[in-house]
Amino acid sequence: MTAEPMASLVVTDITVGGMTCAACVRRVEKKLGKLEGVTATVNLATGLARVSHPAAVAPEDLVTAVEQAGYEAALPVPEDDEVPEDADTAGPDEAARRERERLLVTTLLAVPVLVLSMVPALQFRNWQWLCFALAAPVAVWSAWPFHIRALRGLRHSSATMDTLVSLGVAASFSWSVYALFLGGAGEPGMRMSFSLVPSASEGMAHVYLEAAVSVPLFVLTGRFLEGRARRGTGAALRSLAELAAKKVAVRDGNGERSIPIEQLRVGQVFVVRPGERVATDGRVTEGSSAVDLSLVTGESEPVEVSPGSALVGGAVNAGGLLLVEATAVGADTQLARITRLVTEAQAGKARAQRLADAVAGVFVPVVLAIAVTVLGFWLGAGADPQAALTACVAVLVVACPCALGLATPTALMAATGRGAQLGVLVSGPQTLEALQHVDTVVLDKTGTLTTGHMTVARVTALPGALGEAEVVRLAGTVEQGSEHPIGRAVTAYARRTGAAEPLPDVTEFAAIPGQGVSGRVDGRTVEVGAPDGTLPSALAEALAEAEDAAHTPVLVKVDSRVEALIAVGDLVRPGSYRAVDRLRRLGIRPVLATGDRKAPAEAVAGALGIDEVHARCTPEDKAALVRELKAEGYRVAVVGDGVNDAAALAAADLGIAMGSGTDVAIGAADLTLARGDIEALVDAVRLARRTLGTIRANLAWAFGYNVVTVPLAMVGLLDPMLAAAAMSLSSVLVVANSLRLRGRQPSPTLGRSHGGTRGAKAGVR
Repeated sequence: MTAEPMASLVVTDITVGGMTCAACVRRVEKKLGKLEGVTATVNLATGLARVSHPAAVAPEDLVTAVEQAGYEAALPVPEDDEVPEDADTAGPDEAARRERERLLVTTLLAVPVLVLSMVPALQFRNWQWLCFALAAPVAVWSAWPFHIRALRGLRHSSATMDTLVSLGVAASFSWSVYALFLGGAGEPGMRMSFSLVPSASEGMAHVYLEAAVSVPLFVLTGRFLEGRARRGTGAALRSLAELAAKKVAVRDGNGERSIPIEQLRVGQVFVVRPGERVATDGRVTEGSSAVDLSLVTGESEPVEVSPGSALVGGAVNAGGLLLVEATAVGADTQLARITRLVTEAQAGKARAQRLADAVAGVFVPVVLAIAVTVLGFWLGAGADPQAALTACVAVLVVACPCALGLATPTALMAATGRGAQLGVLVSGPQTLEALQHVDTVVLDKTGTLTTGHMTVARVTALPGALGEAEVVRLAGTVEQGSEHPIGRAVTAYARRTGAAEPLPDVTEFAAIPGQGVSGRVDGRTVEVGAPDGTLPSALAEALAEAEDAAHTPVLVKVDSRVEALIAVGDLVRPGSYRAVDRLRRLGIRPVLATGDRKAPAEAVAGALGIDEVHARCTPEDKAALVRELKAEGYRVAVVGDGVNDAAALAAADLGIAMGSGTDVAIGAADLTLARGDIEALVDAVRLARRTLGTIRANLAWAFGYNVVTVPLAMVGLLDPMLAAAAMSLSSVLVVANSLRLRGRQPSPTLGRSHGGTRGAKAGVR
């Protein structure tokens, strides 16, 4: 996405190259913010700047502003356009290859220098000159990206992590050159001991070639590992993009032909063969099968589809041949919306990260000032120049703003990607922060806790010649002529249970308003309607149970003889009981608010163990309930799926929409449960809490690391080589900690839900 309207502003994404730490992020945001009406959010992990600006400000002006800050910038370009030959703007695979090659060469050159410098027994005659020959290309070529970015920052009066690394390498190598050529360290037979704690006891006959090579080696190693980890955090988003089909087999009056997916239009019919992915969102027109939605919505079990069933693009056809009519293409598909939501969520920042960015903005200048102060203090105190230089270089090298910049974006990338795999789509870090503190959740009934459509819950047939299957077949046949939801539910159940043969035709069909329907099937008179008169004991018992569960009872008569009672209702979703129970265990109080009647509402609440029930709620009533709970001090989340839930979703601290709900509800929500399963809410809460915990741990480590290591370097207790290793390790640890979120497991399934066979009659919501 390069530009999309947002009120009177335009949102433009810019690829930014050359950023290495949080100070870079702060500088780019500050530079863009100087343009009138422009605000920007820069993500270090993805290298993207999301800029909100007036239409009068051209995207090219934004690119120029970033370049003036000392960084590479480009608008997203088509894949067939020329890509600059620069590691920062090349594709991720090419950039990774170049990083790997530079690291390999640096390792081959640096390791002998480190071994000879650290093991006096291996130091042969003139060993120092061999080390010099090996260290020179490391200090110049291997560290060249750091030097270039440091000089670029200097031209723009700015300092970054690269400035610190470049100065550290230059100082170590320059001292070594001085010591070799002018300080006596180049004499044949010179020996040099090594200590992890710097010492000034050896006077001028000491070279720092091990520091000059170890800093580039460890920093390049750290950034290579960090880059691999960053790409890992975005793996889920890339896997979503890979679900998109490239070609589709369209069937029309001219037969079947393959066309690029971009040419597919709404209304066209396409073929999905067994094992193929569904090309785009659509509706089945012919065929039946089971489809695997696990990579799209997180549903683990294959879903049965038949004519009339909706399909999601990216799903895998696990069964028979399907003909599907396209209902959405391109950016309008659910897969595209999921990808867009995840991308936008990753562009946001948590409140703690904004504080970290503010600190990082002054971090590097402060470290430079400390390094100069340390050097001056040690020399002024009469210390040996080599000890003073050691402390100064250690301060420059050990300070690490990188971890500050990576603390939030890497955790957010891993969490949002994993959330998408679990069927949880968040709008940004603010959503995770709000979800972490929620203590009350207001749940809609129909479509949220229940399936949202009428289903046959139970059939009780009297013993006799017909049997249950035949009674259901006859009742379903008669109800074919009815448009009532109950009639459609009975017919659908008859077709499912008798799938081997189609239902016969019905004659003499008649519908009696408020009573039921009747007709002749296979020479029999069949009546399906409300129970009347005295019923046999078995059916009377079934009637009482249906009424207790707030189901609608339907009596079936064949040739005027009572044969069966069918209970129809809006069944509770299989996972609703587990979800409500686990929410309560997480310290979240469930509240049921529905527009349905009191009896069905209380039946569902009783089945799920919900104590607080509000029935016959209008949209205004739901919004008022939310405001009342908030006024009492509760942090309120609302879960809904319909137009009448939109007001309550918007009024809540956090709005949560079911992915199977309306576009209005999804648009008003902060979080979407793509699975259409209330259990995904439990996964969302756990993921939010773990993500915010990870971010806090990352920031604590990033701040704590610098608080501990910089003073150690100042007092001369940290060797530059160890400082370089510690600095590189700090960033790697932050990213590795974030990667643990990718292994977040969904809520376990513990057998059949208590609410799986109970439900409530659907009513006006």
